[in-house]
Amino acid sequence: MRSITAATADLIGCRVAAKFGAEGKHTMARSMGASACALVAAWFALFFACSAAAQSLAPDIVVVKTINAPVADVWKAWTTAEGIESFFAPKAAKVEPWPGGAFELWFGVEMPEGSRGSEGCKVHSVKPMEQFVFEWNAPPTIPAIRPLRTLVYLDFKSLADNRTEVMLRNFGYGQGEDWAKTKVYFERAWPAVMANLEKRFAPK
Repeated sequence: MRSITAATADLIGCRVAAKFGAEGKHTMARSMGASACALVAAWFALFFACSAAAQSLAPDIVVVKTINAPVADVWKAWTTAEGIESFFAPKAAKVEPWPGGAFELWFGVEMPEGSRGSEGCKVHSVKPMEQFVFEWNAPPTIPAIRPLRTLVYLDFKSLADNRTEVMLRNFGYGQGEDWAKTKVYFERAWPAVMANLEKRFAPK
């Protein structure tokens, strides 16, 4: 079946031929051929530009640990108040493990409201037993960007012998001195959190 573009080109060519003769038709055909080539080239340039833009951003911080427990147990450790309090924070004030749910952990329980921990942070997305994504904020010692958020991705992979690989990836750090300080802070903090998780499930 001929394409609509080809049919349209022939129709235009016929009208040109009627007005200007065969030579006019050939001239128009050559012009349309050049235009079509230019259009195709532009389309491919746009396609590759969009593909490049769609590439995943590299995470700012990555920590990977192998945990001596099945996925279900490790998942529970990250997505329930009881689990979080066993290795991460002294108080899990609000843990709602669904998109848009609260993910508020308190580290300074006696601190003034707004500076206790991850107040205001939300769960971003959930793939049960596979991926848990939540917002995170800067520590209270860096108040200028504390209202802003990064994203923490936790990926869970089942391994042999009832073990689980957990990969933590932290995205979204901005530019400037305060962001640089926050990144340095979490380059120390996230490995410590993951080490605590590992200890939580270490053989006794």
